[in-house]
Amino acid sequence: MNVYAPAKGGPAWHLFVPKLYTVLRQGYDAAGFRRDLLAGLTVAIVALPLAMALAIASGTTPDKGLVTAVVAGFLISALGGSRFQIGGPTGAFVVVVYGVIAKHGYDGLVVATAMAGVLLVIAGFARLGTWIKYIPLPVVTGFTSGIAVIIASSQVADLLGLSIDKVPAEFIEKWAAYASHLGTANYAALAVATGALATILGLRALAPKLPGFLIAVGGASLAVWALGLDVQTIGSRFGDLPSTLPAPQVPAVDLATLRALIPSAFTIAFLAGVESLLCAVVADGMTGRRHRSNCELVAQGVANLGSAMFGGLPATGAIARTATNIRAGAVSPVAGMLHAVFLLLFMLLLAPLVRYIPLASLAAVLVVVAWNMAEIEQFTHLMSAPPGDRLVLLITFVLTVLVDLTVAIEVGVVLAAVLFMHRMAEAVQQQTHERLIVEDEDDFAPGAARSYDRRRDLPPGVESFEMRGPFFFGVANLLGDILDRIGRPPKLFVLVLREVPVIDATGIGALRSFADRCRRDGTQLVLVGLQPAVQASLERMGVIPRDGIALADSLDSAVARLAPR
Repeated sequence: MNVYAPAKGGPAWHLFVPKLYTVLRQGYDAAGFRRDLLAGLTVAIVALPLAMALAIASGTTPDKGLVTAVVAGFLISALGGSRFQIGGPTGAFVVVVYGVIAKHGYDGLVVATAMAGVLLVIAGFARLGTWIKYIPLPVVTGFTSGIAVIIASSQVADLLGLSIDKVPAEFIEKWAAYASHLGTANYAALAVATGALATILGLRALAPKLPGFLIAVGGASLAVWALGLDVQTIGSRFGDLPSTLPAPQVPAVDLATLRALIPSAFTIAFLAGVESLLCAVVADGMTGRRHRSNCELVAQGVANLGSAMFGGLPATGAIARTATNIRAGAVSPVAGMLHAVFLLLFMLLLAPLVRYIPLASLAAVLVVVAWNMAEIEQFTHLMSAPPGDRLVLLITFVLTVLVDLTVAIEVGVVLAAVLFMHRMAEAVQQQTHERLIVEDEDDFAPGAARSYDRRRDLPPGVESFEMRGPFFFGVANLLGDILDRIGRPPKLFVLVLREVPVIDATGIGALRSFADRCRRDGTQLVLVGLQPAVQASLERMGVIPRDGIALADSLDSAVARLAPR
């Protein structure tokens, strides 16, 4: 099958047509628009306090979150491969954004976001959407839970109203600073945070359809104003917010800046890709629809480029807001576009009122967001998984909290890949009854000098070995060990590959080296039962046809035709 063509026929560009076009082409009526209008308004009400709270937690001003939700949210819905995806700033980016701003400033974040947008567009057109789905669950759960811990930790100062000039970025140092400043706690701020948290949880239990976040934030603002409480608000910390979108501009960059921001850009692109596709999968499960993953990646890339041009933050699909969109009755991407339009109207009309929102109430919102992100049930469930998966989960979690998210993802993915290789090698070993991972042996142990157990029905001077399962880099070292264990080189070596469905570049390299060694030793090598895909790979990389390597359909035909008489 051509990798650049759709699996079920048709031009490849069909896979990148936005779902919005599909909906309009199939027919979109006034009834559908009314449902989308109500859903868009509902999601906008939920997204308004979230966007500001996430921006503040990321180390920037609340208007940056609103700009991101408006610009990126509109583009993700308009261009994406999902009917129901709601895009904007999410908790997954808080740690990365905070770190980039601390190290490279806000201008550096804008450049990194734009670079991530380019990477996502390339990934989409390269058809990598399906591959991103293969990121192991322990890695995803580990860094997601770690981010949740960091977000909750970052809100302690606002929850307690502590007077700290600058909260350290490192986890342990942050808590040390909290402990040393407990005497500065503001009990009015603690009361506001407690009231907001109780309101959110109470409404979630008693009236889940009501916008708990907005009601809690609005109620806290009224209480602070009416009672004249001495607590920090958005206005007292950030001043008045702009009531319009900023003019788009292209950030000035140089080669040194681009090189320095490459790791951050890759992390942003990775998180945006993974979370958006996970969100799209959740939406598919709730609606029975099916998204186009590569189209979604392209839309995410364009949206992050747009957000960077307007001075926003990185954006991706937001699972909670997408679920709210579906429950509110959305039928098309128009709902997500309208959610962005409503947020823009809120900016235009309500900007003067935003200054009265107490930071303690937004901290309560983020504590709830962090709790939802933590996936306690999923984390607990994975702790009953096999030891290797538990190790990947815990290492990714600990590195996310204590070291760095980029390092955590890199180490987690590498550990998961090594674990996968080991399991594949064990699967082949169980079928072949041969050890595929060669361990050090004691030369002085009894039976160390054992001979290769050759098949009794083979004529003298002929040896045979059968591989089963994927022939990849996890088992490639087996071939070299076979001749060592035989001892005296045979005249004919038959390698049966009938049950090898796939071979990778390392396996092909090992086979080439094995063939070269057989030729040097004067051994004729015969490959038996090659499957079409394996044979095509060997031909493409020049292993066959080649002197010293012959092909046969069966072991008997190889021995009968090529064995010395």
